[in-house]
Amino acid sequence: MSIVITGSPGVGKHTVAKEISKYLGLPTMDINSIAKEAGLFEKNDDTNDVDISDLKKIIKEKISTPSLIVGHLAPYVLSPDQIKKVIVLRRDPYDLISVYKKRQYTEEKIRENTGSEILGIIAHDAINQFGTRVFQVDVTGKSIMEVTKKVLSIINGDETNDEVDWLDLVTKRNDLKKFFTY
Repeated sequence: MSIVITGSPGVGKHTVAKEISKYLGLPTMDINSIAKEAGLFEKNDDTNDVDISDLKKIIKEKISTPSLIVGHLAPYVLSPDQIKKVIVLRRDPYDLISVYKKRQYTEEKIRENTGSEILGIIAHDAINQFGTRVFQVDVTGKSIMEVTKKVLSIINGDETNDEVDWLDLVTKRNDLKKFFTY
């Protein structure tokens, strides 16, 4: 059974996965790389759409031994029987804005990704797919080593879920319009 590191773009999935892989000695599978290699990305404006059903089939074939699987598409392409634990990295949406600007995301893409993080879309979908095997980790203001230690502790069964509620934070700051068009 494999371990999954998922979350919105910019939360540190690949950086944390690299560290976790060193400790656990597991091979890392990058869902986006698999999709690119298979030619499953379709360019749409400033986003890349992926054929989820084809990607799901390819990944099912590739997971033959325990692995560390990383990618924001994990809840949509993995099945519960393949997974031991799922770690959803979460990050303050205000911090994510600067990450996305460095990546030169458009304002629309920044709004979509921060909005998704605020609403906890990936966490919600992971919980729907994998149930009690899902753990959220708030990475805001933490070093890579602090996050790595927390994730390893969760994998070992010694740590619990972080409570993450960005919607409450954004609402209290009266910033809903900053992140959502309505």
